Amino acid sequence: MSSLTEVNWTPLPVPWAVQAVDRIPKQRYYDEEFYALEAELFWPRVWQMACRLEEIPARGDFVEYEILDQSIIVVRLDDDNVRAFYNSCRHRGMKIVEGSGSRRSFVCPFHGWCWGLDGANTFVLRPEVFDESNLGADDLSLVPVRCELWGGCAWINLDDGASPLRECIEPFASKHDEWKVGALRTEWWKSCLLPVNWKLATEAFMEGYHVPQTHPQLLPPSHIRKASPVHPIIETSLHFMRTLGSGMGGMTHENDVRIAEGLQNISLPDDPVEAMAGWRGAVNDAVTKWHRARGCDFPDLNDLDRRGVIDPIGFCFPHYFILPTYSSASSYRIRPLGPEETLFEIWSLTRYPGDRSPGKPTPPEPLAPDDPSWPTIPAQDFSNLPRQQKGLHAKGFDFMRLSTQIEGLISNFERVVDGFLAGLPYEQLVGSIQKTNTTIDVPVADLGLSERVSSEVR
Repeated sequence: MSSLTEVNWTPLPVPWAVQAVDRIPKQRYYDEEFYALEAELFWPRVWQMACRLEEIPARGDFVEYEILDQSIIVVRLDDDNVRAFYNSCRHRGMKIVEGSGSRRSFVCPFHGWCWGLDGANTFVLRPEVFDESNLGADDLSLVPVRCELWGGCAWINLDDGASPLRECIEPFASKHDEWKVGALRTEWWKSCLLPVNWKLATEAFMEGYHVPQTHPQLLPPSHIRKASPVHPIIETSLHFMRTLGSGMGGMTHENDVRIAEGLQNISLPDDPVEAMAGWRGAVNDAVTKWHRARGCDFPDLNDLDRRGVIDPIGFCFPHYFILPTYSSASSYRIRPLGPEETLFEIWSLTRYPGDRSPGKPTPPEPLAPDDPSWPTIPAQDFSNLPRQQKGLHAKGFDFMRLSTQIEGLISNFERVVDGFLAGLPYEQLVGSIQKTNTTIDVPVADLGLSERVSSEVR
């Protein structure tokens, strides 16, 4: 069966370009030339989540954010201001800091040149031995990097001409603001070294089509006890909550599971649709009341549900996910380390009394994808990815063939990557970026980057 779907797409002039919206060339996931183009034309131009603000709670707290060969210092100046600078001494290029920590000033470990937290140079050893033309105050300041705050995170962009952060993360930002995402705090933080391309790792979470085969435990269960006094809809829901949250913290937080378990004996209507709505409403209401009673800045979950504000998964171009469920969330960040190597980070984010952080989160030591400490859900995803990366090299495989109905986000994402590699201006890219800042399982979108063509849905 085939049908014709019209989309606005003409291939852009880049190597291994997306020619048809439902076919992604395999070379994009391992070709060194393509990866080099991304390093030159893509990553220096996109907004990236550099750190969570709990990592830098006090004046002078800093983190080093690394993307490919670029190292950025992100430092807190005061309650409201966070700045970012290239992590490079203005004398001979020495990296000034590594990792994270706290400083009253920055001191180069090579020759002792110093800078304030605002990046202004405060000391040069023996300035009289330098020509005055090399000691201009502005020229000696650490070179700034654009840095803006949203959602409990600091974001950086190496492109001074890029559109503002907020424009580039809508409508993802407004949706999650209504859910009070900025009040979430880190419960735990883990990372994985994956032997795969960063786009492959990202796209694994852009569709739910893989769930029945990869995560069978999440399917409607055959586990219901026939003699159980608990309504089958409630029993099914509690099973799903417990399974989704097993080892995953914010994916369904144990606080919310306990709240729901306390409601399991409520009566529900006979009609299954009404019963599901009644159960969902009762849990939303109880979770909302419980967290507000703890002094949390917490939304009315039933109001958000009625208005269809929050989705189970939200993607923020190019490398960030939030998976909100009731009060809490899992969050993912993906970064390339090589054509076929990726750093994949997972946060469990939840809410604490008064929205206070339990303390600075400790940066994790990356684990292997088969490390036995991984919870079930990421372990299942991580077991697929290295096999998929190897399979892409098969001489008998040329391209991914996508469903234009439910794998459209992958196509939309890859075509926006092409827009960057083709050097399109930001004013042309912003609208297409926003069309990728969506939930998963969406159709192929008209990105407004090219002329109208047709693609056959196979």
